[in-house]
Amino acid sequence: MVEDSKGASNNERLLAAARTDNEELLLEVFEQGGFDINCQDGLGNTPLHNAVLNGSTDVLEHILSHEECDVDPVNRLQKATPLHLAVQIQHVELRRHTVQSLLEAGADITIKDKNGETALDLLSLDDTKTRDLIRKSQAQASISRDDIADDDDDGEPGSGSDDD
Repeated sequence: MVEDSKGASNNERLLAAARTDNEELLLEVFEQGGFDINCQDGLGNTPLHNAVLNGSTDVLEHILSHEECDVDPVNRLQKATPLHLAVQIQHVELRRHTVQSLLEAGADITIKDKNGETALDLLSLDDTKTRDLIRKSQAQASISRDDIADDDDDGEPGSGSDDD
């Protein structure tokens, strides 16, 4: 992949910005447009995967704030989402920050990788604070699903229009 921004497409530049935590390059690409926030490299990693893999926290927040960002893309080799990668970050504070950002953006904690493991399955047992973040997200998702299921159940038949 071309690292020099002269001949690189905006998708390549976006992937590079995520790999190197180059916020300036990312904002330049955002301003120019003509890119796919969910583009993939040869391994199926998106800019979001790259930002997580490389601890690019500044770029991560910009990517997550993009309205078309898919927070749960799956890469080719491991069938891993960015959340799967985030729970495996060695640096505890960086791991917690990244996981929290992904969860706040709506990451799905139920997705399984090629080995049938969820992000929670991959998380170190001794990282209780990050486990708590994921469990809280799990509980909130469960409550939200229950609320949605009950919204339509008003006991009234028909479409709700009052055509006379």
